[in-house]
Amino acid sequence: MISSESIARIDPSGMFQCIADFPSQVEEAVEIGNQARLRSLKRPFSSIVMTGMGGSAIGGDLLRSYLSQELSIPCIVNRSYTMPAFVGTSTLVVVSSYSGNTEETLAAFRGARESGAKILCLTTGGEVLRLAKLSGYPVIKVVPGLQPRAALGYSFFPLLLALTRIGIVRNQDASIRETIDLLWRLSRRFGNLRNKTNQAVRIARMLHGKLPIIYSSSEHLDAVNVRWRGQISENAKQLAYGHVLPEMNHNEIVGWEVDRALMTKTTVVFLKDKGVHDRVRLREDITRSIVRRRAGKVLEVSSEGSSLLARIFSLVYLGDWVSYYLAILNKRNPTPVKVIEYLKNELAKA
Repeated sequence: MISSESIARIDPSGMFQCIADFPSQVEEAVEIGNQARLRSLKRPFSSIVMTGMGGSAIGGDLLRSYLSQELSIPCIVNRSYTMPAFVGTSTLVVVSSYSGNTEETLAAFRGARESGAKILCLTTGGEVLRLAKLSGYPVIKVVPGLQPRAALGYSFFPLLLALTRIGIVRNQDASIRETIDLLWRLSRRFGNLRNKTNQAVRIARMLHGKLPIIYSSSEHLDAVNVRWRGQISENAKQLAYGHVLPEMNHNEIVGWEVDRALMTKTTVVFLKDKGVHDRVRLREDITRSIVRRRAGKVLEVSSEGSSLLARIFSLVYLGDWVSYYLAILNKRNPTPVKVIEYLKNELAKA
């Protein structure tokens, strides 16, 4: 049962309000990006590497995916202790760690320093901030006090503005304005428990007690797919799985043939966008017809908005709300991630 009373009881840390206020976070993040000091970052760059983990890396994933058809240089997201071998003096390395103390990111940061790369840091403080100041690297300092996954506005929009300001991508003002306006409308819609047709609540109920499987195109929605799965895992404490088209048509689609009893316990969510390639759209239709014969439930979720940026964030934001309401249905506080803290503590002992 999802109600104001159950939310107050299960969510004492206030994740509901944090998600509801996300449009405001985006507005503040845009202002931070516009005011960041970036003069030391001189073009040209031969490549971009964004290094981070978890909630600090998903902003880089979304940025790479969003700009994939615009960037004229390679751009990757690095989730590792080490830097790729190609990183050198003409590489722009973005070090993203919300806490500033992420073990893997700090190791990669040191590798980037040794390679002579041009470095931009995004953090709230910690060791990343200390090392950046020590070496004179530009820093985008964002607002502390959130779970990294709840700080997506801060990990995405300042970097988008930074790439715009140093001339790597075109002006984004119109798309950003549309995105913020749309997010405010969606906040009122998805945060309204009295709305009997609340899409986020309806989807959460369909995922409750099931294994969510998220499918999408790899064009611009691959990172949205990852975000949905990560939020379901961290907020709702529930496993989720996913893949992208057309790749899954060449392997995973065959895996739906065996173990019918298990398949009936799945709910498959197709994330849809109008900008998908015509052949991928056809593949989505055929794949959905195949999966529907075996899965417990299948549903489609379409993006909203005109610009690609607005469409991407409409799906991201819906996924955040779905994961939140699923946490309430699972009677799990969406904020703590105790097993991650346990893992970090065990690593610290070694």
